[in-house]
Amino acid sequence: MLRLTKLINRTLSVRLSLMVVFAMGILLIASMSVMFYHSRKAVKEEAIQKATQTLDGAIQRIDNVLLSVEQASGNIYFNLLPHLNKPEAMYSYSRMLVEANPYVVGCAIAMKPDFYKDRQHFMAYVHHGSDAGIAYASKELVTNELYGHHIYTEQAWYKNTMERGLAEWINPLIGEESKLEPIITYCLPIRRDFNSEPVGVLGVDVSLSLLSQFVAEAKPSPNSYCTLIDHEGAFIVHPDTYALMEQNALEITDKTVKEVARAMISGETGDRAFRLDGKDYYIFYKPFKREYITGRSEADLGWSAGIIYPEDDIFGDYKRLAHIAIAIAFVGLLLLYVFCRFYLHQQLMPLNMLTKQAQLIAKGNYDETIPDSHQEDEIGRLQNNFQLMQQSLATNIGELEKLTAQLQAHGENLRTAYQKAQKADRMKTAFLHNMTNQMTTPAEAIVKDVEALRNEGEHDLMALTNDIESQGHTIATLLDNLLVLSDEEIKKGGGV
Repeated sequence: MLRLTKLINRTLSVRLSLMVVFAMGILLIASMSVMFYHSRKAVKEEAIQKATQTLDGAIQRIDNVLLSVEQASGNIYFNLLPHLNKPEAMYSYSRMLVEANPYVVGCAIAMKPDFYKDRQHFMAYVHHGSDAGIAYASKELVTNELYGHHIYTEQAWYKNTMERGLAEWINPLIGEESKLEPIITYCLPIRRDFNSEPVGVLGVDVSLSLLSQFVAEAKPSPNSYCTLIDHEGAFIVHPDTYALMEQNALEITDKTVKEVARAMISGETGDRAFRLDGKDYYIFYKPFKREYITGRSEADLGWSAGIIYPEDDIFGDYKRLAHIAIAIAFVGLLLLYVFCRFYLHQQLMPLNMLTKQAQLIAKGNYDETIPDSHQEDEIGRLQNNFQLMQQSLATNIGELEKLTAQLQAHGENLRTAYQKAQKADRMKTAFLHNMTNQMTTPAEAIVKDVEALRNEGEHDLMALTNDIESQGHTIATLLDNLLVLSDEEIKKGGGV
């Protein structure tokens, strides 16, 4: 890490390349973030549109099944009214309804107790035969007088319809512990005339598994599926048979799923994300609205339909494209760094050369040759100017060296002259000392002779006079010689 940091700090091309890549990375991240945000939003909007269309289609298909059952039940109802007093006819009409409608798996006509004088309870129940304990597995029609484990008068489909007097769709298995295939029943109260009390119930069973198979084809993606729940959270349509038979949406442990189920039961429209069994899903839901047709009951069923949409089906391609885009961006930034590094290294090579030349010049190698630059940019101009500076510096240094040599030569001359002057000064001093010594003897002799003259009687006057004259001539000669030497030195320019 330290080596990498040192390399970055010491190499300008690396720093510039990293700066370019960093700036491009920021711009790329910003642009890709905006692109991904709007792309994800567009993908989700498309998924919502698909889910809404699929949901509307599924609701329409379910409603068509319900409507066909309601219309077939209404036709049978009006046909059997004239024959209410004939119990055997009830079996015929039940069989007729089951045979005529492909969605109907069973039909029960149950009359109130003691409607027929010879029978306290009467129910004509015709359904497709069972196989291995699973109801409606065979197309063979079976006639029973009992449905489930309780007498029909205690079952919800009969009791609720007799009490309310309304045509409605209900779950007939409420309160029943039965292994029969889950069904939903259209219950139609039987009246002798429009204003009379119900005397019986026409119950028409529709297989929820069969209904789920029809709706399973309506899916916006391979792994999505449609679901339909009633006002209590029980599944009416679901691809899982177990969910139809045993599960309630409000009993699912996931908190988000429960919130979605409550929102659906409340009749809301919307979409939610949730996680179930380790997978992420979206659910798009809306109330189940039946098509209005004259004469059809307008009662709200309290159902809600939803499309369970795996997140991978919605955003799978988007995520793969995002990963590819990120990989391309990463490779692009890497290639950009390599290109910038190579290009800047090539462009900055003159600077490296100039750095080495500057180091050589700093060590005194002023004659190092700097080549001409073929670049016309700032670096080229810098190299050419540096070349001119080096040439000027070499010229000035050459002249300075010449001047230094001359000064050194003058210095040597001055040193020699100084040494000669010192020698001459020493010779002059010695000469003066010698001359002084030589003049001292005659001068002392003159002094003695002068003293002797004061005492004329003791000395020979002529001898003293001659001696003074002789010593005087000696001093005069020495002074003449000294003057001659001084004149010669003055003429030579050396001075005394």
